[in-house]
Amino acid sequence: MIGDPRRDGAAANRRLVVSIHDVSPAFADPIEQLAETIGAILGGPRFAMLVVPDHWGRAPLDRSPAFARRLRHWADAGVEMFLHGWFHRDGSDHPTAAAAMKARYMTAGEGEFLGLGADEAEDRMRRGRAVVEDAIGRPVAGFIAPAWLYGAGARAALKACDFALAEDHVRVWQPATEAIVARGPVVTWASRSAARTASSLAVAAAARALPDWLPTLRVAVHPGDVTKASLMTSIAQTIGTLAARRTVARYADLLPQDGAAA
Repeated sequence: MIGDPRRDGAAANRRLVVSIHDVSPAFADPIEQLAETIGAILGGPRFAMLVVPDHWGRAPLDRSPAFARRLRHWADAGVEMFLHGWFHRDGSDHPTAAAAMKARYMTAGEGEFLGLGADEAEDRMRRGRAVVEDAIGRPVAGFIAPAWLYGAGARAALKACDFALAEDHVRVWQPATEAIVARGPVVTWASRSAARTASSLAVAAAARALPDWLPTLRVAVHPGDVTKASLMTSIAQTIGTLAARRTVARYADLLPQDGAAA
């Protein structure tokens, strides 16, 4: 069984966490394809979904009952559901050149929470959580900012909203205490250009080949990945290879059981 900790001690001490980003009515078919592909590899819905309440202001979840029902079905089956921004689109005026460069070049204009003030970030988090939780019928597992980018306002809002978990490019943490529960980069893929695709394929191949020295390895996929066969092949190979060597885990499994950070 893939990811079964009974196979050996090494696998039991190495975890794999898989997530599908940008879950929205705007991408219903690609999300379904990714869920089916990953579920088949992992032996069931042993992954997380990052839900956008109104992607780019064009796909409100609360006006998409069929997709909301699908989300609840996945949640009932055991898929962890995270709030993933509100619009996923960055509409902020960034005060520094570094932030503006991140917003433009790292995210294609999708780092929604990079430039928000604390009040606006908190308002979007609270409204977004209400929409997603109404759809899934249970609390969200946490908050993950679009493009994994947080400004000072977003970090303050995270604490005010009391989310159990948050994640960026290099860590998973508990916002209330700032305790880090997992470290290490995320393996992900890019479809925006041929160069980005080639680079992401190379990184994924390296992840498959490297020794399992990280206790927790995260893998994230996006709806755009289904547009390129090379990406889908790499995703299947990477998740399959890593799951054979690691225990497939939930984000909740990263939380310390004894009160100490992992």
